[in-house]
Amino acid sequence: MEVTENRQFLQHEADLLLEIIMNRRDVRGNRFTDEPVEEDKINQILQAAVNAPSVGFSQPWQFVIIKSKKTKEQVKATFNVENEKASKLFKDEKQQEYNRLKLEGIFEAPLNIAIFYTDVDKPVLGQTSMTEVGLYSVVCAIQNMWLMARALNIGMGWVSIIDPEKVKQILKAPEGNKLVGYFCLGYTNGFLPQPELELLKWENRKKVSDLIFNETY
Repeated sequence: MEVTENRQFLQHEADLLLEIIMNRRDVRGNRFTDEPVEEDKINQILQAAVNAPSVGFSQPWQFVIIKSKKTKEQVKATFNVENEKASKLFKDEKQQEYNRLKLEGIFEAPLNIAIFYTDVDKPVLGQTSMTEVGLYSVVCAIQNMWLMARALNIGMGWVSIIDPEKVKQILKAPEGNKLVGYFCLGYTNGFLPQPELELLKWENRKKVSDLIFNETY
C-alpha cells in the first residue's frame, strides 16, 4: 500500500474506522469455521501489526505463526491446567457460569499467533522512566492486528488462560522474550452484535461519563 506525505482522511473514512472498532469482537472456539486463512490476509494482518506505534521506534515485537496440530495440543494442555485453576477462583453460580464458557479456540481456529516482547540491552528513547511502555507498544501492535482482522472479516480471540513460561518453552522462544499474547484467528460463522460477556451479563458495560475526567480526578 502506498504511503503519501500528509495524507488527509475524509469523514466517511473516519466513520468506517469507528464502525470497525465498534464491531470488533473477541471470537471464541465455538464460532470459528475450518476455512483456512489465506496467506495474503495473514500478511495484511501482520503488516498492520508492525506498523503500530512503538516507544523510541523500538519495534519490540516478534510473531510466531502456529498451524501445527502438535504445537496446538501442547498449548491446549497448558490452557486446560490453568483453566482448572481459574475456575476455582469463582464461587457458586459464577463458577457454574465460568465452566459453561468456551474460552479459547486453539484447535478450532486454523491459525494461532503467539506475540512476544523482545527486550534490548541498551537504553530505549522514551522508555527510560517507564520501562513497561515497551510492552504497551506490543499491545498497540495487537490492537492493529485485531482491527485489520475484523476489517477482513476474520475472527480473532485472545487466549490469556495459559502459562506464559510453558508456552515459551513449547515455542522455543529466546530466554529474554516475554509472551504478551496468544491468539486464535480464523473465519467465523458470525460476529455477535455485542461482546459475548456483555450479552451473557458477566459484566455490565461501564458508562463513558464515569470514565472521563477533566484536568484532575
